[in-house]
Amino acid sequence: MRLPSELDRLLREARGRVYTRTERVPLAGLDGWHEDPATGSIRHRSGGFFSVEGVGVRRPGHPVPHWEQPIINQPEIGLLGLLVKDFGGVPHCLVQLKAEPGNRNGIQLSPTVQATASNYRRVHGGSPVPYLEYFAGASPVSPASPRRRVVADVRQSEQGAWFLRKRNRNMVVEVTEEVEVREGFLWLTLTELHGLLAVEDLVNMDTRSVLACLPSGPAVAAGPAATAGPDDFAASVVRSGRGDPPALHPTEAVLSWITDARVRTELEVRPRRLDELARWRYDEEGVSHDSGRFFSVIGVRVEASGREVNGWSQPMLAPHGTGIVAFLVTRVAGVLHVLAQVRAEPGYADVAELAPTVQCVPENYDVLPPAARPAFLDDVLGADPADVRFDTVLSEEGGRFYHARTRHLVVETPHLPEPPDFRWLTLRQFSDLLRHSHYVSMEARSLLACLRSLAVAAREPDGVPS
Repeated sequence: MRLPSELDRLLREARGRVYTRTERVPLAGLDGWHEDPATGSIRHRSGGFFSVEGVGVRRPGHPVPHWEQPIINQPEIGLLGLLVKDFGGVPHCLVQLKAEPGNRNGIQLSPTVQATASNYRRVHGGSPVPYLEYFAGASPVSPASPRRRVVADVRQSEQGAWFLRKRNRNMVVEVTEEVEVREGFLWLTLTELHGLLAVEDLVNMDTRSVLACLPSGPAVAAGPAATAGPDDFAASVVRSGRGDPPALHPTEAVLSWITDARVRTELEVRPRRLDELARWRYDEEGVSHDSGRFFSVIGVRVEASGREVNGWSQPMLAPHGTGIVAFLVTRVAGVLHVLAQVRAEPGYADVAELAPTVQCVPENYDVLPPAARPAFLDDVLGADPADVRFDTVLSEEGGRFYHARTRHLVVETPHLPEPPDFRWLTLRQFSDLLRHSHYVSMEARSLLACLRSLAVAAREPDGVPS
């Protein structure tokens, strides 16, 4: 796929001055980090940033009713902010060329602001976070500047299998004033940014999360795709985002279904010493499962350029295997419907959230009971290539996860039955739920951004305007 010329130029120029060089080192040798003797957890000496802790999980009736695992505890709420501005009636997004220590490929496109509370409070002693003033203390129409309007502002979860009740504030702020474009930032059209989701490991996880929180209208409801024929897939995406009837399930019924799942799911999460977790080995090198599956906790030393600080050490979670997230989709009277599952995770603040149809690392199920194998996984892996509408490997967040990558798939299928924990939903229903916290998971948000892109990117033959 051809990159926009300005982005291609900036990426080539930036690779020599914006980078993170990451060296794996023993956990015991991390500068500024220590093992808490009372809990066995790994903590930063400042008390900020995050800790790696142990938990025991009980879920009666589940194919795996009990397990123990490490988990990242980052109680502070980070900020993911995207500035949007119209140029000649065309919405543009201000993105940053950002290198994270866990990125496999170096630079990726991040939101305008991507910062933990420790970072924007400068616990690290580094330089201020650029553009923070557009988001900190923002209101729907800022009294300080009526030329700024909050388009989206909602707390959303992170991965519930890896984070303990982690949340980020996802914000989109529209501006009409002049904005200085600092080094390492550029304006991309919303269409360009959606089209770039088809490029492997380019648009980072946090950008995908914020894009999903945009109201569905601006993302998909204009241009040639909206006027395509009744059998056109892109047009069905547009109708789904607009909320054109019919939706198979009223939103009130969907809310009741989610609430019922949260009430009836028994999920108990209790702290455990990190150095005493069953089936996990903890030594100076790191923490790993005795099966060699799932993930490990490793230590890294980072040398950086183009960041607020030039070097640091930290623990990271390193998954084993490439994950899969997939939506099965179908058209009902020309309106696209998405098969979502309500999924419980130990790290969610409210037990369960809407997740993709399939969400797993397939290799992990080699060491789990057959009953644990995800529903519809075989439908996704065995799909006719002609029915695969989107298929790209994208990175997870590179600040906490080392080389974590997930294959994102959208597969069209005939209307399938709904098991109890699954429902067919429209994109408008997802959009309405995304106005509130803790309804739509990180994995689902990432995949929703990709699905929306199929309508936006359809306006150009290669997905990116020339």
